[in-house]
Amino acid sequence: MTESDIPKFKQDIQEAFQKGFEDVYGKTEDIILPEKDIDRSLNSKGAVAYKAIVDGGMAGGAVVVIDTETQHNHLDLLYVKYGVQTKGIGQGIWNAIEKLHPDTKVWETCTPYFEKRNIHFYVNKCGFKIVKFYNEKNPSPNEPEDFVGDGGEGMFVFEKQMR
Repeated sequence: MTESDIPKFKQDIQEAFQKGFEDVYGKTEDIILPEKDIDRSLNSKGAVAYKAIVDGGMAGGAVVVIDTETQHNHLDLLYVKYGVQTKGIGQGIWNAIEKLHPDTKVWETCTPYFEKRNIHFYVNKCGFKIVKFYNEKNPSPNEPEDFVGDGGEGMFVFEKQMR
């Protein structure tokens, strides 16, 4: 992904996350994925950003954080542009990421409790397993204080063993 792609990437991912939240909870004035959280992922040590191009336009993307020493890598963000879901784009993005990082031993990611489509995607389509559930009784040590994207219901953490 080039620097010129970043503004469109941010706009599209924010819209996708916002619509996913609002589909469950209704309209909100809260920004579900603040730009500073996207920037945090993009600027993480080992971060690599990808875009998915379908019919000449950006249809999705992802940010992964690669630890070349341990090969315990993290999928920070993955999205399919709102309006083009359920066409295999997310699966294509994930398959390409796995091929681009064949030395990975373990992938980790997370998604909010309410995101049933994401849970289905990671477990049933990509082969991840749920390994943790963060909630008010078991809070994440890394969750930003201002994170509202989980709807207050918690976050699932997923892992995929590659070898």
